[in-house]
Amino acid sequence: MRQFSLRVTSLALVTFSLWTGYAMAATSVNINTADAKTIAESLDGIGLARAQAIVEHRQAHGLFKSADELTQIKGIGSAVVERNRQAITFDTEPEKPTAKKSRASNSKRADSPDT
Repeated sequence: MRQFSLRVTSLALVTFSLWTGYAMAATSVNINTADAKTIAESLDGIGLARAQAIVEHRQAHGLFKSADELTQIKGIGSAVVERNRQAITFDTEPEKPTAKKSRASNSKRADSPDT
């Protein structure tokens, strides 16, 4: 009976470990701006070669509009896309540089005394 209990406990631990590892494997990544290394480190089932293919596809065909477009890349199937769907983000607009607002040195704050 004790061996059965240990086997059940071991099986439960292995199952839990696999499930939590699967659920936490992918990290959010913008596939329209990330480099190949970042994509490979962020997505489950995507190595450096496939990540480089993602970057090359993006450069040749423009920004991705949906995660499903990744299936156009050799070696990336719908199962890989589904496994990573929650982690795949994309901006369809290129990022614009933002200008920092400068404060004039002679500007007065509302709570500063007049001198």
